[in-house]
Order: sequence, then C-alpha cells, then structure tokens
Amino acid sequence: MKREIEIKFRVVNLRELARRLRGAGFRLVTRRTHEMNTLYDLPGEVLRARQELLRLRKYGPQWTLTHKSGGKRARHSSRVELETGVANGKTMDLILRALGYTPSFRYEKFRAEWSDGKGQVVVDETPIGNFCEIEGSPRWIDATAKKLGVNADDYITKNYATLFLEWRERGKSRAEEMTFKAMTQNNSSSRPW
Repeated sequence: MKREIEIKFRVVNLRELARRLRGAGFRLVTRRTHEMNTLYDLPGEVLRARQELLRLRKYGPQWTLTHKSGGKRARHSSRVELETGVANGKTMDLILRALGYTPSFRYEKFRAEWSDGKGQVVVDETPIGNFCEIEGSPRWIDATAKKLGVNADDYITKNYATLFLEWRERGKSRAEEMTFKAMTQNNSSSRPW
C-alpha cells in the first residue's frame, strides 16, 4: 500500500510560483486541467467517523477511485492511499450508490502538475483560493518548500473538505459544495480570502 505524504500552502501569485518551480528544476508535466471530485460515505457518516475518504475523481477525461485511511497529521499529512483507474465514472457512481454509498461532498479545481523526477508538486486553483501541494518523502517536501520560499509555519495539512468548511464558517456562506457554480450562486457578496 502506498502512503501519501504531503503538505499544502496558500499561493498568492501563480506566475511567481511557476517561475520558482522552473528555477528549482521542475518541469510542467500536466497543464492546467479541470478536476471534479465527489466524496462518498455511508449513512451516519461511517467513513468520516473513521477518518477515511472514498473519492471518485474526474481529471480531464480520466476517472479514478481512491480510498484514503490511517491519517496522521504532524508537520506533514500522511495517509494510506489506494487508487485505481475507472473506465466509466458514471457507472462507478451507480455502483457506489447501489452499495449504499451516497455523495457527501463535491469539490472542483483546476490542477497543474509539476515534477523534478523525485516528487510531485501540484498547483490547484479552487473556488476558495489557490493552493500548492508538495508530495514526496518528508525530507524532500521540506527541501522543496524551502526552494519555493515556503516556511514550515505556512504548511497546511488539512484536506479540501475541511478547508472549505472553515472558509464557509468564516464567511457565513450558504454554499454546500466547493464548486465554482455553487460559490458564485451562494456567495455574491463573499470573498474567498
């Protein structure tokens, strides 16, 4: 089983981040691509109570199903991650529903992927702001963050669902999901930052 180790940090200037990534030896692997994510849970939020996540993701034309568990938060977020490609996301949704799972949260973003051959950096443009994720070994994460001018105090180890709930509480938003459409409809006066 693969263990995902990562951190996030807020991005103020996307162009400046791209310049720093290139300067640190990273190359763009995947250009800015639309991504839609749906989290599923059982009645009574069984998975959430166990701090597990079941996600169906559409990234460009590709679908993946992911299960994350065994989450630990210290300086870096660390979880066991099982992931597989799915040929037909709509059929997978029907299978999950037939098994008793229902969508519990949706979130979308535009993601670009970068690599230096040792780890991965992704840049996410979300309805609640721009974030960067650095994923790899703990030592590599810290070294990469330093190259990008990011201090350990700026590390975020929360997932997007938690960040959205915190954002919604701060802004008194009525949005139920972290999609561009929901944010536009429910937050005409709210600002994401």
